[in-house]
Amino acid sequence: MFKVDEIKSLIEALDSSSLEELELEQGNGKLVLKKNNGQVAVPLEQPTAAVQKAPAAAPAPAAQPEEKVESKEPEANADGRDLFTVTSPMVGTFYAAPSPDADPYVRTGDSVEEDTVVCIVEAMKLMNPIVADTKGKIVEIVAENGELVEYGQPLMVVERNK
Repeated sequence: MFKVDEIKSLIEALDSSSLEELELEQGNGKLVLKKNNGQVAVPLEQPTAAVQKAPAAAPAPAAQPEEKVESKEPEANADGRDLFTVTSPMVGTFYAAPSPDADPYVRTGDSVEEDTVVCIVEAMKLMNPIVADTKGKIVEIVAENGELVEYGQPLMVVERNK
């Protein structure tokens, strides 16, 4: 899997080069970087096959991670509940509400649909809405408001409807 420092270096290299797109596969991960209107998009996808080398270049930060919700498959719970963990699709800051004085998107006990926005992860000054990706009820909100979260870190747990 890619390390944050490696991804940052690749973003800087792409930003300072004349390339418009860079694809890199490593182990079981694939990283695709694309320039869009002067910004770099970073979608994370499932692996396919070959590895391409990134060009070396001078640093120049500026990235826009593309939203893609990554979630853990259902967990087998001791009491037989079908649990689904919503995880962070990127490194950033977790926000439970759209603004400091607004109500949170969801609370423990709230029902959600697949497309229900449950939180925001801010990455490089961009607010990325995160959806539940399943139907059910919020049973736990793991991340704290304003907390720095890592790629794949659990944000909340949803008990799926039966």
